[in-house]
Amino acid sequence: MTQLTRRRVLEALGLGAIVVPFGTTLLGCSSDESPGDPVDASPQSDAAIDSPGGDTCGPAAAAWAMGGTAAMTAKACYPEPFAQAITTCPLVMCATTAGPCTTATTPARQDVSEGYPGLPVRLALKIVTAETCVPVAGAVVEIWHTQATGVYSGVTPSPGFCSGGDVDAPNHDYFRGTQTTDASGRVDFDTCFPGWYPGRAIHIHVRVTVGATDYLVSQLFFDQALTQQIFATHPTYMPEGQPNTTNSSDGVLAGAPIGPYVLDTSRMSDGAMLASKVIALRSAAQANCST
Repeated sequence: MTQLTRRRVLEALGLGAIVVPFGTTLLGCSSDESPGDPVDASPQSDAAIDSPGGDTCGPAAAAWAMGGTAAMTAKACYPEPFAQAITTCPLVMCATTAGPCTTATTPARQDVSEGYPGLPVRLALKIVTAETCVPVAGAVVEIWHTQATGVYSGVTPSPGFCSGGDVDAPNHDYFRGTQTTDASGRVDFDTCFPGWYPGRAIHIHVRVTVGATDYLVSQLFFDQALTQQIFATHPTYMPEGQPNTTNSSDGVLAGAPIGPYVLDTSRMSDGAMLASKVIALRSAAQANCST
């Protein structure tokens, strides 16, 4: 009931994305994929999923899992999303707003769910340099996003907006966490598919810091058809209704092509989602999506 009230208030006020310019930005906003172009959102085929050790782990599940990260019972079977060598450096994402729902501190951990429900997601990110595709070791990667009801946790600069009237939300840090990249530039988070709130497409905030410098503050998105499928069929998300904003109409990207921001996804044998992205950092000149 609290979340429905929050959505009605925001919609009545005509509030969409709250854009807060961030100082550290990156070049590279082009893509040959037009905004909103669909990628394959179908479940992984029934072909066997091979574990890193080569053991057969069975076909992809017939449906998305429920119950949060506790339902991730076949982690050893999740394939390596970065097995193929990077032959072409990925496009650099534009910097986007950090938004008003940041917190002063973020716990370092892999599982960021704090037991909250939702479709479990293994989020795998690989950080490389934009110029040579060399892995960036020792980078601190921070993520934050809403729970299934569209509410952010934590003590934020804008509690009314971020927690949506949920008085318990500031007492938690769910769906927030940091990890430090290994020698291959890799981090993994165990989380859940985010919820939505008016004016924004489904997204995950990401910040990449090397030393004392924020090299990237941006956002990751999901394929639009996949999002619609989840909110139409998954019991945790169906009560929330379909998001009122799509990737192509999301104002934070300011019309930039969505391709560089969309996660690659597949369904695992336990019904969890494997979502992955190679993120390229450039340390030279800087620009955000609106410039």
